[in-house]
Amino acid sequence: MTPGSLTAKIVLRWILAGFFVCIGVNHFRMFDGYTEMVPYWMPWPAAITGITGACKIAGGICLLVPRLRNAAGIGLITLLVVMFPANLHVALLGHMPGYGFSPLFLWLRIPFQAVLVAWIIWVAPREEPRPPA
Repeated sequence: MTPGSLTAKIVLRWILAGFFVCIGVNHFRMFDGYTEMVPYWMPWPAAITGITGACKIAGGICLLVPRLRNAAGIGLITLLVVMFPANLHVALLGHMPGYGFSPLFLWLRIPFQAVLVAWIIWVAPREEPRPPA
């Protein structure tokens, strides 16, 4: 890996970590809105909101800890897959409780999850030190 691509990877890792921490904190700032995003057929929407918020915060922080980075990547990808029904539910509703997002934005969030998964796959693996040449 070239020094430039390693720098880009580190910067993008920090941005992604900050994104997940901010979104996780927002689960608690706008708790009712996030709780309303949980599809009606899922049990315990308040617990799901709190757990997913805490997992996003923990996953974002752990992306920055080299020995926890791989586990954080697996956990965050799993979380994105598990949260997919809630994001699809909101897109189908056409509005996100507590926000004024357009229906188009809500639908664009769906493929953005794939972008997030690819981003995690790129930044989560721990860089192995190269032996001296």
